[in-house]
Amino acid sequence: MNPDDLKAIIRTIPDFPKPGIQFRDITTLMSHGTGFAAALRLLAERAGPTDLIAGIEARGFIFGGALAQLLGRGFVPLRKRGKLPVPTIGIDYALEYGTDRLELDPGAIGEGRRVLLVDDLIATGGTALAAARLLREAGGVVEQALFVIDLPDLGGADRLRSEAIGVDALVNFCGH
Repeated sequence: MNPDDLKAIIRTIPDFPKPGIQFRDITTLMSHGTGFAAALRLLAERAGPTDLIAGIEARGFIFGGALAQLLGRGFVPLRKRGKLPVPTIGIDYALEYGTDRLELDPGAIGEGRRVLLVDDLIATGGTALAAARLLREAGGVVEQALFVIDLPDLGGADRLRSEAIGVDALVNFCGH
């Protein structure tokens, strides 16, 4: 399967969560065995040298964890506030209507280790940028981020590139 085949599997739900939004539903790809396996293979082919894979809660856990296993690397979860049972470091970031927070166990990274950031989708880039900054604060070297879907009109990939992070996505959808 190629990226166009994967794109055809991803369901679009119009007017969710509000009118005018075209929601790209990745669950149809995750539930398609051949498509999910192909997406992971394509992500693995695009992965540069890395020591660890970091995935953003929640769907980044699915793709990041599976990719870490495929590449024989460790996986680091970037969690929402209060989900880790150990002392954490965290970063607050802006959402459309408020803020949120990502946290991680700082001992999970190690100074100078190369960390590949993985998530299912990049839109405005706020969450991914916060994740990269948090990983760097923990001592990680973040030079690449991989996504299944990019919504390029929202500019998130360019925000990451402005901080010296290479960005790649398997498929692009124009618009919101």
